[in-house]
Amino acid sequence: SLYFLDPTRSLLSVFEEDAGTLTDYTNQLLQAMQRVYGAQNEMCLATQQLSKQLLGYEKQNFALGKGDEEVISTLHYFSKVVDELNVLHTELAKQLADTMVLPIIQFREKDLTEVSTLKDLFGLASNEHDLSMAKYSRLPKKKENEKVKTEVGKEVAAARRKQHLSSLQYYCALNALQYRKRMAMMEPMIGFAHGQINFFKKGAEMFSKRMDSFLSSVADMVQSIQVELEAEAEKMRMSQQELLSVDESVYTPDSDVAEPQINRNLIQKAGYLNLRNKTGLVTTTWERLYFFTQGGNLMCQPRGAVAGGLIQDLDNCSVMAVDCEDRRYCFQITTPNGKSGIILQAESRKENEEWICAINNISRQIYLTDNPEAVAIKLNQTALQAVTPITSFGKKQESSCPSQNLKNSEMENENDKIVPKATASIPEAEELIAPGTPIQFDIVLPATEFLDQNRGSRRTNPFGETEDESFPEAEDSLLQQMFIVRFLGSMAVKTDSTPEVIYEAMRQVLAARAIHNIFRMTESHLMVTSQSLRYIKFYFELTSVTQFAAHQENKRLVGFVIRVPESTGEESLSTYIFESNSEGEKICYAINLGKEIIEVQKDPEALAQLMLSIPLTNDGKYVLLNNQPDDNDGNPSEHRGAESEA
Repeated sequence: SLYFLDPTRSLLSVFEEDAGTLTDYTNQLLQAMQRVYGAQNEMCLATQQLSKQLLGYEKQNFALGKGDEEVISTLHYFSKVVDELNVLHTELAKQLADTMVLPIIQFREKDLTEVSTLKDLFGLASNEHDLSMAKYSRLPKKKENEKVKTEVGKEVAAARRKQHLSSLQYYCALNALQYRKRMAMMEPMIGFAHGQINFFKKGAEMFSKRMDSFLSSVADMVQSIQVELEAEAEKMRMSQQELLSVDESVYTPDSDVAEPQINRNLIQKAGYLNLRNKTGLVTTTWERLYFFTQGGNLMCQPRGAVAGGLIQDLDNCSVMAVDCEDRRYCFQITTPNGKSGIILQAESRKENEEWICAINNISRQIYLTDNPEAVAIKLNQTALQAVTPITSFGKKQESSCPSQNLKNSEMENENDKIVPKATASIPEAEELIAPGTPIQFDIVLPATEFLDQNRGSRRTNPFGETEDESFPEAEDSLLQQMFIVRFLGSMAVKTDSTPEVIYEAMRQVLAARAIHNIFRMTESHLMVTSQSLRYIKFYFELTSVTQFAAHQENKRLVGFVIRVPESTGEESLSTYIFESNSEGEKICYAINLGKEIIEVQKDPEALAQLMLSIPLTNDGKYVLLNNQPDDNDGNPSEHRGAESEA
């Protein structure tokens, strides 16, 4: 056997190289099969998650979920199908683990590991044999060492026997490995093929028959949705073409500034406005926000918000156009208690006027009526008809009025009331006021108005002086009566011969305010003395008041006609209309009393008799009965200490 060692070792190296290559390939094959098994496991987890997601579509609460009922029911059915497929995938994963991955692992751990172990044992036996042979070769030639030679010979024989046995086992394992590797390569793939075939067979049996009709109906539904999508896309394409073909002026703000088409009957409005915010004592910022009305409230929705918040309660509020920081189209909303509210800016004249009209309509609480649109139209039609010349208000009035016509009527004083003895014929409106006569709605200069706004709610007295200043004329006057009034407007008139001119002026001023949405009024004190009338910026001698009257239906409306000489030598007539916190008849009574004082001042006895009929205050001044400013009439707190004196 010693003679066959070298040829055997040469052949052994070939077997060993083959075994090493097989080991490397087996490891790579096992990694690939484990990847397939891992993918199948991931498929099980993925289908399980997919089923849950399909069921979760119904719980999303889409804001635009209309028409999703069919989709929800279809996804529920698909979820059941995926659950059944998940069962099949789980079975397939188990089969791959048992019939594909496990055999290749066993081949690597058993056969390849056995060959490697036997190789190590064969190497150890060969090394022992080499050592024993080296020892045997060093034995001396002397005969006295026979005992040592015998022991060494036995050691060599044992080493050779051990090497022979280990080599036979190693060689047999290498020979068997050539057959086992063929089986090891085939068996896992057989298990893989059987698992896939079983999976597809069960899937076909489970779904092929009952899924055909379902998939057909789903395909039809998808096709119908596709048709709807194409129709909608065509509509959108046509709309885009129409939008692109319009004139450029459509995109230009305030393009129809000359004659905008304004809808004055709105009871709700929405759109973008600029909101003025104060950032300091004199600094402000403007923020563009989306505003809309909801019932009697003005709402604002900031960018990114899903809902709007309350900005202002519009019930009984007033709205007016204002000049603000050299910006156009600004308007201000004022609360019912007179406090300045928010200031907004529209982008065009049309938007500005429509917002003012809408807020004005809402402030009247038209939205609470059964048919708010009809009520708004009726109110605006009434306002438009009011500027058409018709018979004046006085034609409907047959009862007594507190007006004075010093030229054509004789008056009598009965129970402190002024009653005319004769009524002149009622003229037409054109005879009283020329058609197209301009109306002045405010008598406060812009500078004074700016100072009032920056003083807050505090107002100065009607004469522009400080509170500590005195009025020589008032101190010397026998009559001094103060009323809180709001200026409505003034206009030139053609005659002062009848109180009808005052009623007609009232009608035209109120109608013009309604049409042009002018709700701003200057509130201050009107002082009546025995010499003059004073109100903020004007001063009139009482002798220039030729006509005065109070409205008989709206008791707080009062007006008077002033005759003023012009530089040309002629005289001009103007009427002034006010709204008082108290009854207008009281103002008329004070004016009439002042005129009576002027008439009787030449006769001391008559003057004394007249003064005896008027009560005195603690400081010796004459005062009119029941005519002090009353805080219950809505006066600001600044007026509470302003008692009426005479």
